[in-house]
Amino acid sequence: QVHLVESGGGWVQAGVSLRLSCAASGRTVTYAMGWFRQAPGKEREFVSTITRSSDSDYRDSVKGRFTISRDNAKNTVYLQMDNLKPEDTAVYYCAASLRNCPGVGCYRGPLDYDYWGQGTQVTVSS
Repeated sequence: QVHLVESGGGWVQAGVSLRLSCAASGRTVTYAMGWFRQAPGKEREFVSTITRSSDSDYRDSVKGRFTISRDNAKNTVYLQMDNLKPEDTAVYYCAASLRNCPGVGCYRGPLDYDYWGQGTQVTVSS
């Protein structure tokens, strides 16, 4: 079992930054940790992922603005979100994958993950 707890969400104005954190407990050896988001009325979508070897991947709309990182000693994954836009408004979910996949591109879908956090709301106003 892996227990994930997200923090760091909030309400901000466009252009500012937020850093989300995801603390893992339980079985903390995972192959990849990812961030997804879900806006009202929309499907959950991939945002970013990072593997144990720190290979990372991003959806196109956040490339250059978001940075994912992990601190294995603290069992924590971070998502630094800069230059936030109103279209980034969503509930952000942390996820953990126990799948040993050959490449970072294998971790872009919700079904590639085994455990999920409860989510943290990010609201960006214009």
